[in-house]
Amino acid sequence: MLAATAAPRIDAKKRAVLDPRKRQFAKAQYAECEYSHRMNFYTTPPTGDVSLEEFEEWGIARLKVLAELEACQFRNKSPAETEEYMKPVLDKYMRLSSTGARSGEAGQLERKRDHYSHWTLRLAFSSTADLRQRFARLEAQLFKLRLQHDNATERKEFIASLPMSWEVVGEEEKRLWLDDLKAATGCRRDDDESWFKVEWEKVPELVERRQCLLKRGKAYVHVREQLSMVVNEFSRTLESGLELAARHLPRLDEDNRLGPILHHLSQSFVAPDAGYSESSSIGDITVPTAASIDGLSQHFPLCMQNLHRELRKNSHLKHFGRLQYTLFLKGIGLSLQECIVFWRKSFKLIADDKFKSEYLYNIRHSYGDVGGDANRRGRGYTPYSCQKLLTEAPPSAGQTHGCPYRTYSPDNLVGLLQSVGVSDRALLQGVREDVGKQRFHIACNRVFEHAHRGSLKKVKDENMWPASELDTILHPNTYFKRSFLLKNLGNVRSGDLGVVGGDGVGTQESAAGAGEL
Repeated sequence: MLAATAAPRIDAKKRAVLDPRKRQFAKAQYAECEYSHRMNFYTTPPTGDVSLEEFEEWGIARLKVLAELEACQFRNKSPAETEEYMKPVLDKYMRLSSTGARSGEAGQLERKRDHYSHWTLRLAFSSTADLRQRFARLEAQLFKLRLQHDNATERKEFIASLPMSWEVVGEEEKRLWLDDLKAATGCRRDDDESWFKVEWEKVPELVERRQCLLKRGKAYVHVREQLSMVVNEFSRTLESGLELAARHLPRLDEDNRLGPILHHLSQSFVAPDAGYSESSSIGDITVPTAASIDGLSQHFPLCMQNLHRELRKNSHLKHFGRLQYTLFLKGIGLSLQECIVFWRKSFKLIADDKFKSEYLYNIRHSYGDVGGDANRRGRGYTPYSCQKLLTEAPPSAGQTHGCPYRTYSPDNLVGLLQSVGVSDRALLQGVREDVGKQRFHIACNRVFEHAHRGSLKKVKDENMWPASELDTILHPNTYFKRSFLLKNLGNVRSGDLGVVGGDGVGTQESAAGAGEL
């Protein structure tokens, strides 16, 4: 029998000595960042603690801002129109106050939120070249928009803090080249003018437009071009940072907490996610019934109009179409009992026994009337958003669920739009272009704005609604509620969606008759 081998003794002094190669990990270096400026170049990743809920919530908020900014570009809004449109959007989702307006913990929290949300989306959108390009372009536009409206003193301090590769032209050198500087930059004043000297490769767009002086490999740039130089440097820094992030993405696959969040955010670039809000119901204005759905269908988005027309044509819808349409009807305020009546009358070719055994349970389950405790506590499923309709598997033969802007061919889509009354040739051409570039939710918004152009103009001209309630539609139920209110401005004078004025809400009879207007 072998004797047990004694474990070798370890010198206590040696045990206490760390491997020099691991000394950097002996003490955590995580710390909260201090934000001395409102603006941020995002060159340093955040190192403080943040909850998973904040990680996702802040990323979604920033994504909504970028989506609205991209929508302005798609709609060919001018810089002034974009500025006016984005102000309430920024205040709503990503407020960033100046140091003087809001200091202390509140101001630091706003800047922390801005910092962390940028890096969250940087991780989410660095996986492909297309996502990186879109993200860099939109972030540069957002940076420029904010910088232009920054406090002059704070902007000057922020720019002075940047490690920019420029050099201020001294008085002696300025006198030497003054005539050439004025000729090259279009400056007419003799004093109080500043120029910067930078490598010409840093300002290729100024060289191309001949708005700078070239001497010995250096570009002499007027101070008025400083803003564009900062924005260009921001874009270059971000693009290189995204390339670096793409190389490190495989390491994140090991973290099963962040992977699903980042995947969800990257999918949201197709159309940002928008959770259903009970304010999208018209239950506070009128009571939808099974009999009123035909009249209300004129306010439906194309996806729901398509399902409604198919149901009326064939007296039947397949499972996923029924589920999508049932949840939408639930979202507009149709009660469970009225929804059962609606489907029973719509399935008029099916016997009562078959309806009860094959269809009734699914309707009740959607409303949370039956099913597990979790389903009842959550009151059933929520209506589908545009993002869900655009990112799920397309329908197979015989199915009509999903978003027609995505699932129909351009020719069939145009035919479908014409069948519901859309005939403007310029509008249909714009829809074709949007669909060709996979801007499906923009195409839907384009149709909405054309159909309600008169009411929208009145609402904007008279400031009847806050600008934040006229942002891009990202949910079918939002489309319905907004259309319903816009078509009934004379009857519905107050309520949600920011409608103001008048003595109260229109009567149920007048609102219910909206389908006949």
